[in-house]
Amino acid sequence: MESQDIKNAISGILVVDKPIGMTSHDVVEVIRKGTNIRRAGHTGTLDPRASGVLVVLIGPAVRLSEFVSASDKRYQAILRLGGTTDTYDADGRFTRPNSETPVDVSEDQFEEVLKGFIGEIEQTPPPYSAVKVKGRRAYDMARKGEEVELEPRKINVYHLEVLEWAPPEVVIDVHCSSGTYVRSLANDLGAVLGCGAYLVGLRRTKSGRFSLRDAVPLRKLQEAFTVGNWYQFLIPAAEALSDWEAIELGPDEVEEVKHGHRVKAAADTKPGLVRGVSMAGELIAILELAEGQDGAPEWQPKKVFFS
Repeated sequence: MESQDIKNAISGILVVDKPIGMTSHDVVEVIRKGTNIRRAGHTGTLDPRASGVLVVLIGPAVRLSEFVSASDKRYQAILRLGGTTDTYDADGRFTRPNSETPVDVSEDQFEEVLKGFIGEIEQTPPPYSAVKVKGRRAYDMARKGEEVELEPRKINVYHLEVLEWAPPEVVIDVHCSSGTYVRSLANDLGAVLGCGAYLVGLRRTKSGRFSLRDAVPLRKLQEAFTVGNWYQFLIPAAEALSDWEAIELGPDEVEEVKHGHRVKAAADTKPGLVRGVSMAGELIAILELAEGQDGAPEWQPKKVFFS
């Protein structure tokens, strides 16, 4: 097998601790260049101002993106009370300067308001966001001074907790569904409190099942690219969905699934998506329960990762 063929066969996950100042796309480009593998993509944008867990899929594993991107996220966010900006963070233009609004909020009051944002809520994305409006990015419209009207969307906030109370700054822990804008959460909190608030720092501590414990600093990964031992940081693709049920496929079943054919399922199998893995633990496909011609349950390949 030629060297490029080997590279094309590499499939897995690199969990990066993204530094402040880089876009998520910048990190992916560093990884593409370092691995010499063009097929790579991240599973959830982190703003340049934010740091922390960025999950990057490599090779055939990029086909897991729709499943991994939908995973819950966890953040440590630093909010500053007493002002608002047009971007909802410290990079924006003040729409209500700090000096104009005294912060007369106690920790108990803040925590009481915070509780109101736990659960399924509606949230409007920031005007300066990548959300598309009639085919155009909202931030492009906002930068040109155009009025941006974004529709609210339903999100889930599972947990909010004050980690540090040092007004006008507050550090909170945020556990939320994919698609949540912590900048919007800061702005909405400030509106309810009446003093305004905006985001001044953000660190993603968890994305799906991957936490900072799994993440390698980008600088360290770049050093490994130079030395040539970056493979030590590559996590098997199957790990991305390790909290999913796994169905072990025998060698013959693996071949069937690779070609898009169904395989038998146990009679008492419950509906849903599962991982189809080889006896060696390699992720072969995402399987979905279906009914066979004879009425018996079968596993239908929904997405195959090797052919």
